[in-house]
Amino acid sequence: MLAPLELWYLIILEPILNVLIALSHILIGQFGLAIIALTVIVRLVSWPLTKRQLSSTKALQDMQPKMQELQKKYGKNKQKLQQEMMKLYKEAGVNPLGCLWPMLIQFPIWIALYQSIMRALATTPENLLALHRHLYSWEVVRQAIPLSSRFLWLNLGEPDPYFILAIIVGGTMWVQQKMTQAPSADPRQQSTTRMMTMMMPLMFGMLTLMFPSGLALFWAASNVIGIATQYFFTGGWGYLKFRSPFQSTPVQGR
Repeated sequence: MLAPLELWYLIILEPILNVLIALSHILIGQFGLAIIALTVIVRLVSWPLTKRQLSSTKALQDMQPKMQELQKKYGKNKQKLQQEMMKLYKEAGVNPLGCLWPMLIQFPIWIALYQSIMRALATTPENLLALHRHLYSWEVVRQAIPLSSRFLWLNLGEPDPYFILAIIVGGTMWVQQKMTQAPSADPRQQSTTRMMTMMMPLMFGMLTLMFPSGLALFWAASNVIGIATQYFFTGGWGYLKFRSPFQSTPVQGR
């Protein structure tokens, strides 16, 4: 029976590592393009979950009038309000936490991608020897080694020195969150939502300053694809609101 670490290598790390290296060779030796291509592949594989998440988001948007009615009717009775809200979710077949699943599914991918980047960009003979233990016998993989870590202004094995990716990752994550977060009449929930909306982008922005920029590139590309998918699937910017220069009140982005 295989140990957990061996299973990790066999099922997740080695497939991602070898696909990354193969994509780099196919894409004229550009490891950065390989990371972006892998992002697209991950998004395609996780599309059934993403589609379910987007359907839940769209259903939540459509439910807003009924939810507001419940908040007006049971606003002073929090327990009754919660019961009626859960009943409404059940009738509509909506899971309010459905938007979390695609992110949870991607966590192992993030970890494996981080390890793959560090292993693929082997800079010493010892690291190169360790890398070869995890490579498949594909000709395209053998031809790609050694890899170049340069992509645009980045060294993909090191953090972005100009903080550009930190801004992109944080900004795109904020937009994604705002597009999917429904407003609440509960002041405590509003406060928690506002805090999370600020803390998550800040946290991931800070992580890009500590992790290899190759991983940050994956996050940025994944967020941009997620925003585009959300926009075209739901037909608008969801709960994200913009202020029109010709109006004194915010209007929902379309």
